[in-house]
Amino acid sequence: MVNVLFVCLGNICRSPMAEAIFRDMVKKEGLETKIKIDSAGTGDWHVGRPPHEGTQSILEKYSIGFEGLKARQVVKEDLTNFEYVIAMDAENLGNLRRLAGYEKTGFIGRLLDFVNDNKIADVPDPYYTGNFDETYELVSNGCKGLLETIKSEHNL
Repeated sequence: MVNVLFVCLGNICRSPMAEAIFRDMVKKEGLETKIKIDSAGTGDWHVGRPPHEGTQSILEKYSIGFEGLKARQVVKEDLTNFEYVIAMDAENLGNLRRLAGYEKTGFIGRLLDFVNDNKIADVPDPYYTGNFDETYELVSNGCKGLLETIKSEHNL
């Protein structure tokens, strides 16, 4: 089983969007028994809450389910329990690396690192920008690249 964790700041916009999109892609590839997917936030402000209304709306627009998703805060054990810990931006990447300290962890990187020829490195936070369409496009492209990487690295 390959374990993937998506991480943003509050776990109500970007990372649950990535979790839902990636789950949908994994299911369509028939890999749901081989890849476990979760999401978390580096902050604790929204723990227990469902995805942001804007995230729900964009996922509904593309017929992607998000049932059961609830915000949670990342914990140190996540960094060893997940082979891929995928941050949405540099700030959260730094928070994850600080949390990891000198412990051996799985891969920790940014989602857009998996997009060739991408002009930006960070997925903008639609909580502040209000642009859920842009976030959806970036997250979708990153998830496609991540899935291809996992399939290649794990012979799936």
